[in-house]
Formats: sequence, C-alpha cells, structure tokens
Amino acid sequence: MTPTQVAEKVVQALDSKKAVDIQVLHTGKITSIADYFVICTANSMTQLKALSEEVDRVLSEADEPPLRREGYRTSGWTLLDFGCVVVHLFLDEMRKFYNLEHLWGDAEKIDISSLLGPQ
Repeated sequence: MTPTQVAEKVVQALDSKKAVDIQVLHTGKITSIADYFVICTANSMTQLKALSEEVDRVLSEADEPPLRREGYRTSGWTLLDFGCVVVHLFLDEMRKFYNLEHLWGDAEKIDISSLLGPQ
C-alpha cells in the first residue's frame, strides 16, 4: 500500500468508531519521520482504546501492522507507527496540551471530507 492509501484506511477506521476532529497532515516534505500524521480526539479512555484497536485491526488485515505502539494504556495519548504514517490518538486535554497541528504547522493539511461518513 502507498502512504496515501494507508492514511486513507486509518481515517476510515477512525471515522467508523466516531473519532472527533480527524486531521491528516502531509509531513513528508518537511521531515523524514513519516509521510503523514493522522491526528484525532477520543471522548474517553474507552473510545481511545477502541480507536487504537480498530486502526490496528484494519491495517493488520491489509498486511500493514503497526511497527510500534506507545502510550496505549493510561497516558491519554496513543501513538501507532506504521512507518509511512504515524497515528496520534488523543483525549481532548492531551491534544490541546501537545498541539501537534501547531507544532507541525508547516505541513500541508489534507482534505479528508470525501473519506468521512455522514455526520
């Protein structure tokens, strides 16, 4: 799968579990860390876990399991690293604190509206 296809699958998996404010940043032109960051908010620790498990399941079924996972249990921030795509799942308070969209403000924001289901 291409990095774009991985990012799209991540967005669809997050949307299916009602993630809030999903953002995709194209970081490939400004860092070698990843081509895309996908960032979203969960409303609870339970939802944070469900989002992580769904992304893991969907990408693993597509032969793209995460290379690593961090912060899974208690931090309010879970990171799933797929190599070309890094997924950041936050509780609202943690997302505001780390403000990755500002930190990576030079990255191109990708329009994902065509990937999202009806609101």
